[in-house]
Amino acid sequence: MLVLKNLPRSPAGAIGLAMLLVTLLATVLTPWLSPWDPYALDFGAAMQAPSASHWFGTDNFGRDIFTRVMAGAVFDLRLALICVFVPMAFGVAVGMVAGFFGGWVDAALMRLTDIVWAFPFYVLVLAIVGVLGASETNLYVAFFLVNWIGYARIVRGETMLISRLEYIEATRVLRFGRIRVMARHVLPNAVTPALVYSMSDVVLTVQAIAAMSFFGLGVQPPAPEWGILIVESIDYMREAPWMTLFPGLAIVWIGIAFSLLGEGLSTALKPKG
Repeated sequence: MLVLKNLPRSPAGAIGLAMLLVTLLATVLTPWLSPWDPYALDFGAAMQAPSASHWFGTDNFGRDIFTRVMAGAVFDLRLALICVFVPMAFGVAVGMVAGFFGGWVDAALMRLTDIVWAFPFYVLVLAIVGVLGASETNLYVAFFLVNWIGYARIVRGETMLISRLEYIEATRVLRFGRIRVMARHVLPNAVTPALVYSMSDVVLTVQAIAAMSFFGLGVQPPAPEWGILIVESIDYMREAPWMTLFPGLAIVWIGIAFSLLGEGLSTALKPKG
């Protein structure tokens, strides 16, 4: 794929991709790097400082923090990617239909996005989870109901521009099917800015998931979610600062990785000339 070929040529994209690959490699190798069970309790080893046997130290229950942070990487990335790319697929479809057909279809769909857009993102997500209850499934539902709006608006604007191009007008004259035109000619071009936007959206979603866990509205303990790890460490920040430090650094690491990857994608997908 041309994007993957061009991505490493961008310094930011190459660094972001390398950071993600390091993260994925570390999660795969964790069983060999650290043999500890992320859920196993060992009160005799509670709150040990980082050492050769426990690289990131242990928490107040004696659980190995390195193992839990790595397990949290899998957990948080799975949550974030589903919460971003499922709504993205729906939003791209809605935006493309609105921009391509125009008229009352566009007006109706955009009024719907305006209604949802009127509410602050975090407030709406928190309200939905608060009503449905704190669980992983309800987290997916909340993000799906809110997250597609941005993609719909982005793709709608791109689709309207693309639909005015001469070769798209020619397909109408030749009576090509609308679905065929949208899938083969509009979608590949309209989805580009949405793909770039999705990288920053992943960063915001990881932070939102951690924040919701912090307030007790997200994933529930004993899941090794990064926000939960930080919550569990609050009372021990003076005695065991590593309990807060490493989950926090993990969130920062992933945020930087996806931000750089988004910058690299923007460069790789930018038309030349």
